[in-house]
Amino acid sequence: MSPGDRLKEIRTHLGVTTREVEQRSKRIADSEGNAEFYISNAWITQIENKQSTPSIYKLFSLSVIYRTKFTDLLALYGVDLNQITRHQLSLPLPRTHMTNLEVYDNQRAVSFPVQFDPSFRADRTALLSRIVQVWGEIPISLIQHLDIRRCKYGYIGLGDFTLHPLLRPGSFVQIDDGQNQIRKVAWRTEFDRPIYFVELRDGYACSWCDLQGRKLTLLPHPLSPVPIRQFDYPSDAEIVGRVTAVAMRIVDSPNSSAGEPARLPGKS
Repeated sequence: MSPGDRLKEIRTHLGVTTREVEQRSKRIADSEGNAEFYISNAWITQIENKQSTPSIYKLFSLSVIYRTKFTDLLALYGVDLNQITRHQLSLPLPRTHMTNLEVYDNQRAVSFPVQFDPSFRADRTALLSRIVQVWGEIPISLIQHLDIRRCKYGYIGLGDFTLHPLLRPGSFVQIDDGQNQIRKVAWRTEFDRPIYFVELRDGYACSWCDLQGRKLTLLPHPLSPVPIRQFDYPSDAEIVGRVTAVAMRIVDSPNSSAGEPARLPGKS
């Protein structure tokens, strides 16, 4: 069934005439102060007869009038917002940056950095390979407790080896932005040492940090090829938050460039 036929079917089942669509869309347009939300009687007929593709504004009005999810109407035209994350995962960037794991429809599966084995139980010790597979797709109902909409997430760029091999390029990290101050804490191993996500003037960094007065030092892993970097704080560097969780590959994908030394701006 074509998108136009499906829209006509929805309208018919609701008992709404094209003239009523016009009238109601005008009210929406007036309320929004934007004539783009208005759908004339002739225009809705063109849409249903496959002669036109509605704009995002007109699709919004149809979503309101037809009591249908906006995401479902977009899907009629081949636009699935839940595929955004999947495409982002397949097109990684070389530089570290903030990212999101947005959920547009909790009734559908969503691409996510981890895929849990169906037999996984949090109260049992198990082989990690059976608990998590990287870059998978799972029902959103299984990860709603992570509160994805409120958490911040970061992506370690493919060219960022600051904490390699502890944090490999291409990893996703979860960030607690409530912990955005460098605090002295006791730690015994590198796994206990606080990791922070830092916003710089020209990008982001994920690193161990040391703050002395107004000087913030980004400390790389001892095995990393990346040098120590120092910035004026907070004018040139701000703490986004502390890294509290990570999802990362432990084996490079065939197309990955991880394994090549990092190149910093100004370095050749």
